[in-house]
Amino acid sequence: LCLLCGAHFSVALADDNPGDQLVNDFVNDVIKLQGRFEQALLDHTGSVIDRSSGTLEIERTGRFRWSYTDPYEQWLVADGLNIWSYDVDLEQVTVKPQSEALANTPALLLGGGDEALAQFRFEGSMEEKGTTYVRMVPVDTSSGFERMELGFSGGQLHRMVFYDNLEQTTLVSLYDVTINEPIEAERFDFAVPEDADLVGVPVTANDTTP
Repeated sequence: LCLLCGAHFSVALADDNPGDQLVNDFVNDVIKLQGRFEQALLDHTGSVIDRSSGTLEIERTGRFRWSYTDPYEQWLVADGLNIWSYDVDLEQVTVKPQSEALANTPALLLGGGDEALAQFRFEGSMEEKGTTYVRMVPVDTSSGFERMELGFSGGQLHRMVFYDNLEQTTLVSLYDVTINEPIEAERFDFAVPEDADLVGVPVTANDTTP
């Protein structure tokens, strides 16, 4: 995993950099995205306390699949109404209404449309070694997420850094990314396995109708 150097986070961000346009282009022009990721969790001292990897698929608006394959298998599937978390080893599925679970979180910005941008504030951007890092802060920090920095190279998202209120940092590097290529619709469907316990009650389309 290519860990981002912590030095750039302390550099003053420039308000006149094109970072806001990069984020807008990502939200509005990237309808489908798929690739693989490597992720590291750091504590407040910068020490790595967990590593994981897997695949990522996004289809706007509101559908994504984040699949961990190493060191354990876990699926996070957003189908547009609910977000399903399936721990394969524990044989347990947790489901929550998507609108509640993703509010003010990075996943909302990654999978949402223009409405998602309204929940974040742009705090500037900076260049480092050919990558433009864009800092975004949620308007409401009650979700426990403090801020994120998105790294773009050649106009394409390839780094993500998330800071939480527990002084932990999550670093994500994206590889083999393809943009706006077909993704099978079934990748965003989820059926609870017969041998798994279900925690929570999924909402239906009728539940969201005014």
